[in-house]
Amino acid sequence: MPASLVVGVTGGIGSGKSALTERLAAHGIAVVDADLASRVIVEPGRPALVAIAEHFGADILNSDGALDRAALRAQVFADPEQRRWLEALTHPLIGEEIRAQLAAAESPYAVLVSPLLLESAQRQLADLVVVVDVPEEVQVQRTMARDANDEAQVRRIMAAQMTRAQRLEQADIVVDNTRPLAELDSLAEELHREFLARAEAARS
Repeated sequence: MPASLVVGVTGGIGSGKSALTERLAAHGIAVVDADLASRVIVEPGRPALVAIAEHFGADILNSDGALDRAALRAQVFADPEQRRWLEALTHPLIGEEIRAQLAAAESPYAVLVSPLLLESAQRQLADLVVVVDVPEEVQVQRTMARDANDEAQVRRIMAAQMTRAQRLEQADIVVDNTRPLAELDSLAEELHREFLARAEAARS
């Protein structure tokens, strides 16, 4: 039976969205990751990758023909016009892939985790919005450590995203991810029970 409730999880880069969604997935909940969907649509042989290579040049590809995501990211976050071009191409395709995965989800509720949930049409797919929140300096430090990006690159990515205040304004639920992991464990348990109850109510 398809999920009767879609929980949208979002937050700025480095906020730790996956820390929450991994805990929900451990309960057998289907998690649709927009970042993974964005990788699917640019796999070798897909029309989107052909269009990207034609637009940005062959240097945007690795030796095996796959997309060099770091090289592409460096270009689009340095040039807003190029980022808009890429988004116009990819966002509709990502939306299609997400909708297909949500339709195939077989759990009481499904989770859609996306950094662009609130900036895109993906918002229409979520019944409620959970924002995973940390201070901006924590975002910078975590992302630098995780992705080996320099601070300037991380701040360019953050500048291209919705502001922290804007995200919090649109949140139905805010998860403070500066807390110890043990507290996140217990909070995820509480949220899971709440989402199950909401899903049951939506079915009845």
